[in-house]
Amino acid sequence: MTTPLTSRTLGGFLDQLAAKTPTPGGGAVASAVGALGAALGDMVLAYSVGKKSLAEHEPVLREASERLGRARLVLLELAAEDEAAYGLVNELSRLPAGDARRAELPAASVAAAQVPLSCMAACVGVLGVLDPLPGITNQYLRSDLAIAAILAEAAARAGAWNVRVNLPGIEDVSVRGSVETECDALLARASEIASRVETACRG
Repeated sequence: MTTPLTSRTLGGFLDQLAAKTPTPGGGAVASAVGALGAALGDMVLAYSVGKKSLAEHEPVLREASERLGRARLVLLELAAEDEAAYGLVNELSRLPAGDARRAELPAASVAAAQVPLSCMAACVGVLGVLDPLPGITNQYLRSDLAIAAILAEAAARAGAWNVRVNLPGIEDVSVRGSVETECDALLARASEIASRVETACRG
């Protein structure tokens, strides 16, 4: 069973990542980076909630904090799910050609593509929360807010690579096309929002 990131130290995770093992890999990293972006955005909110000058935005800020907290947990769970999904694909693909279990590979490839797709969707969700924040949060933390958006977009871009690497293993053409279309749409959305947040943070 894959150990959740919440149960590992950062150093331990990095040691496992650097090792010559199939997992953790790029998928777990993408989700972890997305979680970092959500956490950094939440820090900006922590320094904004309760400020008299931002009192009129308090309900929006508190809701944003709750949403980023949930996103962070989801992304950490997805990191573990990605390790398990890719681990299965790796295991099945190494079986001899005549092994009956290789019949499970197409379905495993679909699952291995769906997890990073969920990571991308979660990151777009994080960016959606960050989008309206530049003008209503602590102005001294604009750089942190911009970095949060950069991290969320980077995680979405990384997730797209993990989706695409699994596409050839999906035998059902309609499923493969649907996954690819959704991936492209999420990637475009992530880029659009991240660019908007960065531009607003420069102002």
